[in-house]
Amino acid sequence: MNLALSLATGLMLVLIFPRWDFVWLAPVALAPLVVACAQEQNWKRRFLYGWASGVLFWFFICTWIQFVLEVHGGMGRWGGWGAFTLFAVLKGLHTALFAALAGVLVRAPGAIVLVPALWTAIEYAHGSLGLAWLGLGFAWLHLGNAGIDLPSAMRLAPLTGVYGLSFVFAMLACGVALLVVGRPWRDLTPLLVLPLVLLLPAPPALVEGNESVQVVQPNINTLERPTAESFATLSDHLTHLSLRDPAPLIVWPEVPFGFYPEQAQFREYLGGVARDAKAPLLMGGVAFAGESPLNSAFLFDATGAIAQRYDKIRLVPFGEYIPPAFGWVNRITGEAGDFQPGTRVVVMPVNGHQLGAFICYESAFPDLVRQFTQKGAQVLVNLSNDGYFGDSAAREQHLSLVRMRAAENRRWILRATNDGITAMIDPAGRRTEGLPSFTQGAALMKFNYSNEVTAYVRYGDWFAWACWGIVIVGTVRIVSRKGATTQS
Repeated sequence: MNLALSLATGLMLVLIFPRWDFVWLAPVALAPLVVACAQEQNWKRRFLYGWASGVLFWFFICTWIQFVLEVHGGMGRWGGWGAFTLFAVLKGLHTALFAALAGVLVRAPGAIVLVPALWTAIEYAHGSLGLAWLGLGFAWLHLGNAGIDLPSAMRLAPLTGVYGLSFVFAMLACGVALLVVGRPWRDLTPLLVLPLVLLLPAPPALVEGNESVQVVQPNINTLERPTAESFATLSDHLTHLSLRDPAPLIVWPEVPFGFYPEQAQFREYLGGVARDAKAPLLMGGVAFAGESPLNSAFLFDATGAIAQRYDKIRLVPFGEYIPPAFGWVNRITGEAGDFQPGTRVVVMPVNGHQLGAFICYESAFPDLVRQFTQKGAQVLVNLSNDGYFGDSAAREQHLSLVRMRAAENRRWILRATNDGITAMIDPAGRRTEGLPSFTQGAALMKFNYSNEVTAYVRYGDWFAWACWGIVIVGTVRIVSRKGATTQS
């Protein structure tokens, strides 16, 4: 029964995200696993129950990784499934650790706060660089991301980031679990604080933007490598799409093969597009640090010169580098070696304003994105290539991440992609306009610049760190209490 409860949590965690979107399950998704932890005295069994729940979640929420490894990594069906299964098994260790420790915390008087704090603290560790060598430093969907279309819950985003939403959903689920195992109602008293969320400022109303940007979606086939002829045709199309509507800014996405703006011939071509448009051009390309490639965002000013460059800091496991534990897995990029991570956040001057451009998978890291705003970015751009996802739910999942970043930062975000989902997102996280997927096209999209600084931008992941503090203090008190009881 406890194993079945644990698997039920794993399944519900899958169902709350795209493409299922059963968001009404978010406040109860963790309840079955917490019940199992409360009923099981043996920490090793709890560890296994949590592991099973975590493996199920990661296996079904990230099946697109198998597709990427098989098709783009050239590993074949069984090689792709083998590597992906190992990935899911390792990622499941996060939930296993939660379950092992939750069995202790759930018996304490303050379980209704301690258990959600534990979940949120462990969630924060998903993107840890220290775990990257094992392939565990992979962040994707946090529990709080399920609240992106819940206006009441989204009041928390500019204050606590996504972690506050995760805590609230985990707290509600813990309350259900405590009732199921027979705890008195008084142990649920802290839930009375949750209605105070409604006193926080509501998400901003939907308004029409006053600024314009021409965004280009090239729809390059990720399975084909360019030839001289196809590249010439693509260049003509990109130029035409870029110049079709006059705009004060042009944006191209990250593309599935190398654009090398530092090469003289290609740099002259890009500079020519900017000069002809009489507008800055922001695009994704490959730079080099010595012989190591960098996934970069280049800004060409209206004179055709490279005005600024940002090098991607958080790289994609298996795509841009191979975790040492997976050294036998093929990378999916065409570059000869692992990409080198960037070292600094850069904001770019555009028409008297400041722009922050983060690249693809970096949208999964709230603290990184907020640093662009903290450094003065008045609008954000996400350059991405979701072509590697095929037609999987990962496209909608990735868009959900970007939408949460918009709400945390109270910034408009233009998401420019190779073949979709290209969209403009307002400061409340709403998608206001976009281009149809799997088509080549361009659109003149509207946005506004903003100077608002949210509490999350100013103070970062303070709430996640507070959860770590709650867990540590609570655990110490439980251990001390047990020690005192044993001595007496």
